[in-house]
Amino acid sequence: QVQLVESGGGLVQAGGSLKLSCAVSGRTFNTHAMGWFRQVPEKEREFVAAIDWSGGVTHYADSVKGRFTISRDSAKNTVYLQMNSLKPEDTAVYYCAADSSYAAPVTFDEYDWWGLGTQVTVSS
Repeated sequence: QVQLVESGGGLVQAGGSLKLSCAVSGRTFNTHAMGWFRQVPEKEREFVAAIDWSGGVTHYADSVKGRFTISRDSAKNTVYLQMNSLKPEDTAVYYCAADSSYAAPVTFDEYDWWGLGTQVTVSS
């Protein structure tokens, strides 16, 4: 079993930055691909970014490419999402997810474990 705990969400003005963290425990962190998704009420969970087990492969949604960066720190069993140039449309609950494969999936149904989410609100 894998436990994921997100932190770092909050309220920020448009153009600002936030860094989300996801602490992973319960299994060998280095064997899991990790992803970030987001969701707003009455909409499906949306892919944001993913990183493979080694950290050498990353994928981003077109809407965040060039603004968000996903990274992982194996020593800390933590994955991060650095979010810059935030826009009001980035407002959502952000979820961290872990996959038992080595690759970096971009669809939510490929992930095996999920955190409870952290709220990000961007004011205009």
